[in-house]
Amino acid sequence: MRTVTVTGHGSSHAVPDAALVRVAAVQRGDGVAEAYAALTATAVLLVEVAARHVEPRDVGSTGISVWPWHDHQGRPAGYEARHSYALRSRDLDEAGALLADLVGQVGDALVVDSIGLEVTDDSVAAAEAREAAYDDARERATALATLAGLRLGAVRSVTEGGAGAVPAGAPRMALASREAGLAPGEATVTSSVTVVWELVDP
Repeated sequence: MRTVTVTGHGSSHAVPDAALVRVAAVQRGDGVAEAYAALTATAVLLVEVAARHVEPRDVGSTGISVWPWHDHQGRPAGYEARHSYALRSRDLDEAGALLADLVGQVGDALVVDSIGLEVTDDSVAAAEAREAAYDDARERATALATLAGLRLGAVRSVTEGGAGAVPAGAPRMALASREAGLAPGEATVTSSVTVVWELVDP
């Protein structure tokens, strides 16, 4: 039996509707105990502020560390303690308010590591990307069959490859006095499909 195997690729777009905000509370002290004690108070404040904007299940610690700190001349200057968190906001407007509140309340003890925008439900875009991938595979297979002087017959198998949402461009963040705006942009949802067709005489 003559066959042709082709992998098609497709994409669609979706607007991110959630944000993963990675922040940290950072404090310094002359000794480990002093730095850690200061950090503990700041971390409690950070969690209290976050609780005003997101659910408890969306606040998670990702790491705690204490290490020697050195000044710009490389001289020992005490210790620095850091408690990192991942905060998931399921509303972009609320994510902006969260950032503004953290900046206002935690102040210079706050470090914003990153802000990632997410698509919580990409099922519609994924279906569109899958359909586009199949159409792409059929077009490629048809072209190959024509080059061989044959035509496509029945489909023997279909295998779906990986799919995922990839942000189209980095998210932009603007900080104002008490408000922060997140521009969601657009995320690209991709899919690939591998199809095996029979080849038959024209």
